[in-house]
Amino acid sequence: METLEGDELCFPQLLNSSCRKPRRPHTGVTLFYFLSLISVFTTALNLLVIISISHFRQLHTTTNLLLLSLAVSDFLVGLIVMPAEIILAETCWFLGDLICAVYYLLPFIIVSASVESMVLISVDRYVAICYPLHYPNKVTFKRVRLAISLCWICSLLVSIVILYDHLKKPGTYNSCYGECVVDIAGDVDLVLNFIIPISIIIILYMRVFVVAVSQARALRSHITAVTLQRSRTVTDKRSELKAARTLGIVVAVFLMCYCPYYCLALTGGTIMIGSSAEAFMSFLMYFNSCLNPVIYAFFYPWFRKAVRLIVTLQVMQPGSCEANIL
Repeated sequence: METLEGDELCFPQLLNSSCRKPRRPHTGVTLFYFLSLISVFTTALNLLVIISISHFRQLHTTTNLLLLSLAVSDFLVGLIVMPAEIILAETCWFLGDLICAVYYLLPFIIVSASVESMVLISVDRYVAICYPLHYPNKVTFKRVRLAISLCWICSLLVSIVILYDHLKKPGTYNSCYGECVVDIAGDVDLVLNFIIPISIIIILYMRVFVVAVSQARALRSHITAVTLQRSRTVTDKRSELKAARTLGIVVAVFLMCYCPYYCLALTGGTIMIGSSAEAFMSFLMYFNSCLNPVIYAFFYPWFRKAVRLIVTLQVMQPGSCEANIL
């Protein structure tokens, strides 16, 4: 009987202080493979986005640079965050308190960077639609690169603030050996990673929607009375409106995936770390990283064409970066 009891413990030699090994439910095997499949798809699809935007010169635009930042964070979610969540749910924690602290810090940085990238995309579309004449001067490659760098630096700082107590004294909140538990600054996380970013996104896109509707009406009413030069202007405006619509869908899906987790905290509800409800809401947030490239595939012809060139290895040919993608 003692042997059976020992087999159920993470550290059999520490009978009184060891955690029990997690028990996989009857549906655990199916769920494990399903989540693993999502992780693989998330990594692969976002890698295709990263290669597409990085390789083809026609895709080197300021807007796509922001999409690249979002794709990098989504790629890391699939490569690091999802597998870590799956493994931790299946096994005991054997890597020590310091690695436990880093383990929780990385997901917070990546998810925070994803949220802030969404804010930058919203700002980009706001300037492009509401101030189209000033867009080339205001949104330059130098400023976008600086904004992306600040985005990731701020994500690091915000994550350190949220996990300050955990980083200061790793393992403080573990009840037994073989556990990796944190106590985060929930109010700070709610404000900095949800309320402020979501408020900015919603306000900007409400403004974009109003202006986009008025521009669409103006285009329809004057479409038959334009010169060739004006026709090019109309085409450019249509392109901007289409980009705004597509990125608006990306933002809407982002809100649907993130709202359940944070709205519970906003209403004063509590959720136990490690519970099935917490695991579901966390993976719903992570699943957003898989949905973004799927949206690109449906709405961006250049992405579908780039994927074909990548999958068929035509990108390995000399001069392939100059291919006509648009």
